[in-house]
Amino acid sequence: MADHSKFTLNCEENKWFGGCHLSFGRVKAINKDMKTLILSLLFVPVLLTTACTPMKATRGNLLEDYQIKEVLPGIDGKEDVVRKIGSPTTVSTFNENVWYYMGQKTEKKGIMDPKVVDEKIVTISFNAEGKVDTVKELDDSRRPIPVVQRTTPVSGNEFTFMQQMLGNVGKFNRPDEGVIGTSGNR
Repeated sequence: MADHSKFTLNCEENKWFGGCHLSFGRVKAINKDMKTLILSLLFVPVLLTTACTPMKATRGNLLEDYQIKEVLPGIDGKEDVVRKIGSPTTVSTFNENVWYYMGQKTEKKGIMDPKVVDEKIVTISFNAEGKVDTVKELDDSRRPIPVVQRTTPVSGNEFTFMQQMLGNVGKFNRPDEGVIGTSGNR
């Protein structure tokens, strides 16, 4: 026997569908569950595609070709170079008349390590009068530096965790001894 308490007849003025309609309480619950399921199925792919979107970053001073051409050897001074292309990323350690402009674009996908997509290193050297002598773009001759797994030996004892924790047990000052250089009576 069917339970008729869940069936209702709604007679409302409806803009699109005038008249009465029969509603089933159980069908509304199913429709709500279906809406939730459909929304979650639509939301998951959107979430997955945004999680895999590559993150791009620019580090340093990545100069464009037209910026490099603006620096004129023999004419521009240090102030002119700073005004035209900005301050250098670094100045040479041993010769303050050599400036380096270094920049790179990286791209990182998900949890992977970032990859260098574009890299440019430009050196600008100045003569004794402070005018630009040369403007050079260094080639991409990056060489990997191997990581050495050796450790530096240290003298002394190697203690276990328990030896370190229990090492000071019984090594306290006696009550008649004080701190070194003082008497125990205060």
